[in-house]
Amino acid sequence: MATEISTAVLLAAGRGKRLGVLTADTPKPILDIAGSPLISHIVDVLMAAGLTNFIVVTGYLYQQIEGWAKTYQRSNPEIKIATVRQPELNGTGGAMLAAREHLAGQPRFVFGWGDILMDRANYPRFIHHARNDEYDLMLAVNRVKDPFRGAAVYVTPHMMVERLDEKPAAGTAKTEWNNAGLFATGQIIFDYLARLTPSSRGELELPGAISQMIADGRVVRAVDMRGFWSDVGTPQDLEAARAWFKPKRKRR
Repeated sequence: MATEISTAVLLAAGRGKRLGVLTADTPKPILDIAGSPLISHIVDVLMAAGLTNFIVVTGYLYQQIEGWAKTYQRSNPEIKIATVRQPELNGTGGAMLAAREHLAGQPRFVFGWGDILMDRANYPRFIHHARNDEYDLMLAVNRVKDPFRGAAVYVTPHMMVERLDEKPAAGTAKTEWNNAGLFATGQIIFDYLARLTPSSRGELELPGAISQMIADGRVVRAVDMRGFWSDVGTPQDLEAARAWFKPKRKRR
């Protein structure tokens, strides 16, 4: 039986340091992509997939993202957007913990990075699996030549996740699967987030909680994402995303 999922958490607290001056005065999720803020493209497709409740975790230049949320909400009164500030910018695990109270009573929900773009056809596929499959945590994965910029994801032939390797050294990963930055889970995730200790970078890193779930024998599944995917991490990535999302001219 399908489980209803109506809520998504988008983590939008970071700056996007590799973008340099482009994020000096603008948080990365608000950067313009083909006439709309980056984060709007994500909410658009999740809303089209049937989600109606959004929690956006803010931090860096939070006022701008809060302003975006109010504007987007006015244009789309059928949904609800709440913003919550991450009290300390201490990593993605800390960001999810900041959203915990807004997820009380939600048996399952979607969450992800508020600054990753992919082909819009991937979102309804992921939501379908999230509503119908059995899992403790589900994560989206995409193929890359070398997942050193993200997290290498090792899976079985049946797409069960065996291991996550966060930011492996370039050329060392034995898998082409990369953590695509979109997840589904339930309240169980907070049991693991609450036990996180700071990583070598001094952050509470969400992949660490997922790795512990795998170690404990929890059911962690992967769903493959197809077509365009970008973490919009560099100025070159930003230009590529703008070119991809630019409205195509109709042939006469």
